[in-house]
Formats: sequence, structure tokens, C-alpha cells
Amino acid sequence: MGEYRIDELARLAATTVRNVRVYQDRGLLAPPRRDGRVGIYTDAHLARLRLIGQLLRRGYTFANIGEMLAVWERGGDLAEILDLESAVGHPWSDEIAGHVTAAQLREAFGAQDTAQNRARAVALGILEPDGGRYRVPSPRLLSAGAEMVAAGMTLPAVLDLAERLRVHVDAVARDMAATVAAHVVAAHLEDRARHGEDIAAAAAIVRRLRPLAQIVVDAMLAQAMSEHVQEALGEHVAQVLGQRGRTEPPGG
Repeated sequence: MGEYRIDELARLAATTVRNVRVYQDRGLLAPPRRDGRVGIYTDAHLARLRLIGQLLRRGYTFANIGEMLAVWERGGDLAEILDLESAVGHPWSDEIAGHVTAAQLREAFGAQDTAQNRARAVALGILEPDGGRYRVPSPRLLSAGAEMVAAGMTLPAVLDLAERLRVHVDAVARDMAATVAAHVVAAHLEDRARHGEDIAAAAAIVRRLRPLAQIVVDAMLAQAMSEHVQEALGEHVAQVLGQRGRTEPPGG
């Protein structure tokens, strides 16, 4: 389970530190665990913050949200409810964020590490300014980009590809999440009494969805890549082989 300080928690929940404290004061968010003078929050807090944000955007007041949460918690085992909140809010990747310096970026991307390209990487969320260095939410993604540049692609082309992929992947994720929510998870939460076993089943489904989503996307991407790589490169390969066949001497 992830652990966060209040500023990191607020950033991940797309809110502010002030709002986090307001929600705590109003009893909507449990207080953090104390580690000395530092408050430590968990994925359950993150999930609750995201839920509060969704309800506020739908027009609910603090009083409405407090009443709903109180009814929900009275209708089922609190541990089950917190488990569901944790399952929904838990990061979908076990990848650990890293940091890079400007010198390391220059070493990885050479002269293509320009201010413009770095700004685009920040806009895409690949890099996040963090004092005198950059936080890297996905070191694997940054490493893949460096490998593509090393293989001969230009950095702008890699960033263009990342931007297009982000749009397509976001659409796929939105579709899968909405479909599962509508056809599977909701079936376990329709009963307004919200029995503990229904909540536990919904939490289990959310956790099962994580590896299943990756398996489905990986399998379909592999099938599509097999087809499109052949389409994109097959003609080029044939031309290269044809040229070699014309230039090589008979029997050579």
C-alpha cells in the first residue's frame, strides 16, 4: 500500500493541501497516521479524496457527502468499505517513480535534449519539474523513449508518438473502465443496503481487472502489430532483398 505526505496526496488526487485539511475538519477524510510530526496518508485516503472530488463535481454539498458516507459505513463493514476504496484508488502499476537530472537527460538524448523537447515531455507528463531535477513517473517509459532515439528516431518523432498513444490508450482505458463499471461492478452495489459481501465482491473484481486489462491489451496489441508491421515494412524489406539480388554476382 502506498504512503504519501499531504502534498503528494493532494497532487495525486488533483486537489489542494488546503482542501485535504478542510475535508478532514469536516469529518469526510480520516486523519493520517502520525510519524513524528509528519502525517502519513495511504491509498485509502487517496481513494476517498477522489470519491469526494467526484461527488462535489456532481453538485453534492459537504453535508450531502457526509450523510452518504455515514449511511454507507453504517450499512456495511467499515473494513470492507475501506478495502473497496483502496482497490479503486490503488495505483495500477507497481512501477516506482524515479528522478533524473538535466545532465542525465543530456547524456541520454544528446543534442536533441532541447528546451522545447523537454517542455513537451513535461506537458505529456513524462517529466515533472522537481526543484533542480525532474521526477519521472514512469522510468520504463522514459527508458523506452531513449532506446527509440538510440535506434535512430528523432526525439520530436518519439514525443509525437507518445502524444498520439496517450490519446488512444486513454480512450481504451475509459471504455474498459466504463464497461466494467456498468456491467459488472454496479451489479454488486445496486442494493442500497450495501451488504459487506457485495462490497467485498466489487473490490475483488476491481483487483482482478488489473491483470486482465493488461493481458487483453497486450494480446490485441501483439496481434495488431504483427499485421501492421508486415504492412509497413514488408515492401521495404522486399525492395532491399531485390536490390541485393540484382547487385550480387551469380552464385555469390
